Amino acid sequence: MRRHKHEEEHENHERWLVSYADFITLLFAFFVVMYAISQVNEGKYRVLSDSLVQAFQAQGALNSQLVTLPDTQPVPQLPSRPTRIPPLVQPDPEAQQTTQRMKTLGSDLLKVMQPMINEGQVKVSQTKRGISLEISASVLFAPADARLNPDSVKVLSAVADLLAREENAIQVEGYTDNTPISTPQYPSNWELSSARASSVIRLFVERGVKPDRLSAIGYAENRAKASNADEGGRSKNRRVQVTILAESSDEAASLPAL
Repeated sequence: MRRHKHEEEHENHERWLVSYADFITLLFAFFVVMYAISQVNEGKYRVLSDSLVQAFQAQGALNSQLVTLPDTQPVPQLPSRPTRIPPLVQPDPEAQQTTQRMKTLGSDLLKVMQPMINEGQVKVSQTKRGISLEISASVLFAPADARLNPDSVKVLSAVADLLAREENAIQVEGYTDNTPISTPQYPSNWELSSARASSVIRLFVERGVKPDRLSAIGYAENRAKASNADEGGRSKNRRVQVTILAESSDEAASLPAL
């Protein structure tokens, strides 16, 4: 087979004419656009000019009106609400007087019972209920008995004289230890504790304390202050407690510590 001789392609030296033609076309379009822009529409230009003049004139008129406003024109004030000052809470003179009486009573009880307080037989204190006067039962009664000792009558009479001048309610509570008792007069500690509280109340009434202010409660061996395992604890549990009740919790809180 005969081989065809490969003929080399002839190089085209006129390809630049294509780019040149494109450039001329773009340049022509550019000058056309420039020419079109340079042709100003006189009618549209006049409309735009008139609009700008009117706008500036209106703004100038508004500014002149603002300038001519008087500077002394009063600014309307909103009606002010009167400030309410809370009234001062005035202390109740009657309550103050009652509290002062209770303070004086506590001080007087301390003075009357001071010898027995020093011996550890009496304790005067302030509680949430009022003034408490706690007396050991050994000072007031013989064992298993609810009759007041002659010496205790003198002490309780001085206490009764102080209480007779007041109007507060008085509560007398009797307590025993857990030693069982069974006698014809006191079948149990309930009867013994109640009878001891009643004996103190009876003396108060005899000394001028109004009966309607008094109440007696017997707790027997309940509400013990100490353990009943030894004689020292049982001695603390045998007691009589006289409470001068405050008229309110506020009055009790205002009392000084005794």
